[in-house]
Amino acid sequence: MAQLAATETLHGDNPAHEARLLIRNGGHKGHTAGMAPGYVQANLAIMPKDYAQEFQTFCQLNPKPCPMLAIGEVGSPHLPTLGADLDLRTDLSGYRVFENGKEIAVTDDVTDYWRDDLVAFPLGCSYSFEDALIRDDIPLRHFERNECVAMYVSNLETKPAGRFHGNTVVSMRPLKPADAIRAVQITSRFPNVHGAPVHIGLPEMIGIDDIEQPVFGGAPPRMKDDEIPVFWACGVTPQVAIEQAKPPFCITHQPGCMLITDLKNSHLSII
Repeated sequence: MAQLAATETLHGDNPAHEARLLIRNGGHKGHTAGMAPGYVQANLAIMPKDYAQEFQTFCQLNPKPCPMLAIGEVGSPHLPTLGADLDLRTDLSGYRVFENGKEIAVTDDVTDYWRDDLVAFPLGCSYSFEDALIRDDIPLRHFERNECVAMYVSNLETKPAGRFHGNTVVSMRPLKPADAIRAVQITSRFPNVHGAPVHIGLPEMIGIDDIEQPVFGGAPPRMKDDEIPVFWACGVTPQVAIEQAKPPFCITHQPGCMLITDLKNSHLSII
């Protein structure tokens, strides 16, 4: 697949670069929603090259939850197409480190874990289409409350690729029906960052028994009587697949703690 090219360099005003430096220097902890508005944020999966081809195929078969923005060079912690100074070892506010499918560490710096056989996969994130929703005056409760979006493991199965398989993780935003219709129209224009919703209403139909108990994200959404749940495929899905594949080593982002790139959200829209 063709890699997307960054639209700005370090010269001049670059909020994405400033946000990465803030995170790199320990000045920001926690989720990155709302940071560097207008710039693409990415989910992240990093694994040994022996697993990379299978994982790439998994992403290609499941573009809704796993939209690839680029593929790193073996052993390199840099992604020049997404940011000239970007460093995958330090530029996320939260990482999860796995061995044999089990989480062994949560940290904000993986320099000591980095290996020369690792391949990085940055994947599109819903923060990009959220920027478009907010610009269209569609209210997002988690954004207003400075919380991470609610995420759930659904019963929607992904298409397997070798050792990678598992159910789709979905993120949910409570919306009024009219806003939900508009949200479908807007997010359909962003296939590189999950695109249109995968389900609307009736959470039990996709295996979610209690909407107020998200698996990831922490805060309950606190649905109102005039709202319906709208579900999008989520970039945490690869973490479920990684737990099933059990690679000997792997690094992912901590849910909500994204890689901020120099790409502009506006350049991902197909309309």
